[in-house]
Amino acid sequence: MSWTIPPTTMAAALLFGYLCGSIPFGLILTRMAGLGDVRKIGSGNIGATNVLRTGNKKLAAATVLGDALKGTVAVLIAGWFAGLEAALVAGLGAFLGHLFPVWLKFKGGKGVATYLGVLLGLAPLIVLVFAAVWLGMAKLFRYSSLAALAAAIAVPVALYLYGRPEIGSLFVVMSLITFLKHHENIRRLLAGTESRIGDKG
Repeated sequence: MSWTIPPTTMAAALLFGYLCGSIPFGLILTRMAGLGDVRKIGSGNIGATNVLRTGNKKLAAATVLGDALKGTVAVLIAGWFAGLEAALVAGLGAFLGHLFPVWLKFKGGKGVATYLGVLLGLAPLIVLVFAAVWLGMAKLFRYSSLAALAAAIAVPVALYLYGRPEIGSLFVVMSLITFLKHHENIRRLLAGTESRIGDKG
């Protein structure tokens, strides 16, 4: 893919995506619910998995939705105004914004929901691949992190097979970052100490 997007448009799309992605829904929602700072419990992350540790499943579901839709919105708006290339850049920006939000000293979540939201905006059918792999792995092994990592491998492959290499290339990068952000989970998986789905604490 040869890029034709002007550098100024690329920078604007990246910044727009980043600002969308950096909205910390997990932190905002838990504070609005009077549950305090979600960063002070569990893993300290702002994502839905940690929000679930407050015991409020509805808030966790709302966090997943918010974190996903901020990626979708960034992609759709950038794409509407400036085309696919801008949408790709905005998608990467949203993903990075969630991982490294400037408002929280660049300490965000692990990005799985935002990854999925960007995918929804760019290639909705491949969301089914993500969901099928995630659900299958989660049912077999009961590790949320393992399910997410397996899905992150499947998505770029599916995109290339689906004939969308330009989107596939973006998700190769995002999947690599996802693996890097899950390095502690990978270490615990190898050691057999990773928490399973349904475990408390």
